[in-house]
Amino acid sequence: MAKQSEGRYNLLFLMTDQQRFDALSRAGNSILDTPNLDRLANQGAYFENAYTCCPVCVPARMAMLTGCSIETTGVRMNAEAKDENVTADSPIQALRTYDEVLMRNGYVGEYYGKWHSPAIRAYAYENRPIGIAGTRSHPELGLGLAGIYRAYLDEHSPERPAREGELVEVGTHRPYRPDPIDVRYGVPESEWVNIAQSGEYGCLDVPREHTRNAFDADRTMDALRRRKDETFTIHCSFGPPHPPMVTTEYYHSQFDPQKMLLPENYGDPMENSPYRAPWLGMEHYRNPDTVGYMIANYYAMVKEIDDQVGRILNTLDDLGLTDRTLVIFTSDHGEMLGDHGMHSKFIFYEASAHIPLMMRLPGIIPAGSVVSAPVSQHHFFATILDYLEVQDPGSSNGQSLRGLVDGNGWDGPDFAVSEWARPNVPNFMVRTNRWKFMFARDAESQAVDALYDLENDPLEMNNLIGNNPDRSEHRKQAEEMKERLVSWLASVHSPHTEGVKARPV
Repeated sequence: MAKQSEGRYNLLFLMTDQQRFDALSRAGNSILDTPNLDRLANQGAYFENAYTCCPVCVPARMAMLTGCSIETTGVRMNAEAKDENVTADSPIQALRTYDEVLMRNGYVGEYYGKWHSPAIRAYAYENRPIGIAGTRSHPELGLGLAGIYRAYLDEHSPERPAREGELVEVGTHRPYRPDPIDVRYGVPESEWVNIAQSGEYGCLDVPREHTRNAFDADRTMDALRRRKDETFTIHCSFGPPHPPMVTTEYYHSQFDPQKMLLPENYGDPMENSPYRAPWLGMEHYRNPDTVGYMIANYYAMVKEIDDQVGRILNTLDDLGLTDRTLVIFTSDHGEMLGDHGMHSKFIFYEASAHIPLMMRLPGIIPAGSVVSAPVSQHHFFATILDYLEVQDPGSSNGQSLRGLVDGNGWDGPDFAVSEWARPNVPNFMVRTNRWKFMFARDAESQAVDALYDLENDPLEMNNLIGNNPDRSEHRKQAEEMKERLVSWLASVHSPHTEGVKARPV
């Protein structure tokens, strides 16, 4: 047992999957009220411009956990985390997560919710995460990614046949009442194709106290109670607001689809954009009569998460652990949610790449701190070890954010970088206080590169380079951004450094 040591801090890491930066009332959202997440932001540090390392689940999570670029981890796409694709010489074999470092230094570690990363980096936890990408987390029980939760539901909310007007949700196997944006809404069963969670929207028939979010929060709170006298690192990783966008009646009824505001850039013609709606099959989400249902369901999911975070924070208070626990809340990446007429992630627009981030450690992190500088998940590793006063092994590509939080200076980069390995679209994003630059990884790529002036064009409607006839007027700024990118690629020993150098602006 790792007894709580005087002056030694715990870690409670709370995260979501696919939550946009502005799905918070603290970020100015006028429809969504998130008092518990706001509480964290107001009692600690709120980062206005935090960015994902990669706008895709597994690469982002692995980069966040290790502090390394996606090329360094070798996990560039979700499939590369599956057991059959992780070999003895895979780069991820040699890396360690910040939790593994903590556990090697006397911490006890437990992880609840969606793991969604290579299995080998989860074995150190004293429990086994439920959702390990590509492997069954409890093979002795024959249960996979959602199996343990479904077994729980079988006890508390048994399966029943779908009634007229209902469908069966593919993850929980429970009925739900679909909304008009659901891909199967009004479609005869004989015409259903590729039924997947990404197309499901509606009201799920599961009691509020037995949702997947409540289940994960309950187990996290139980871990806090069991470990209260030890030095711990405990994670709670919520699956939503990632699809399926279905919520129980209590939350589903709180948001009226007809009152959801369409994004200001919803009708973007995208004539000089690095992305085109058909690239992700977006036409289904360009119907202004139904897109409000997507937004309403998404907000309902975030609202439930806020409630569960409140329960967890209250437990921390009740146990007397608040003052000696570093609490971090973030997400792996964002969600387009109708911005530019798009949905999902995979791209470097703000809605997809910009994430929420707040950190609280009473007495150490000044309450009400606001960090406006752009930062990325690469820095989490070094930051956590710094605040917990655990020796940093120096394996990450990031630096501690503590100087930015305290206002004592920051010798890190004045930009954040995000990566994505898909061909013929921008593979890198560089974000400074004012500018955003998107660039492909080699001279042969057919991608449209981009430069946005976020100070004057926060909606990212006017690409200053690419096919812009006036692109030469912005070449100098684009070249400066490219220099930042090349310097970062060289620092992380990226195999794409020379290719980026060779690509003309």
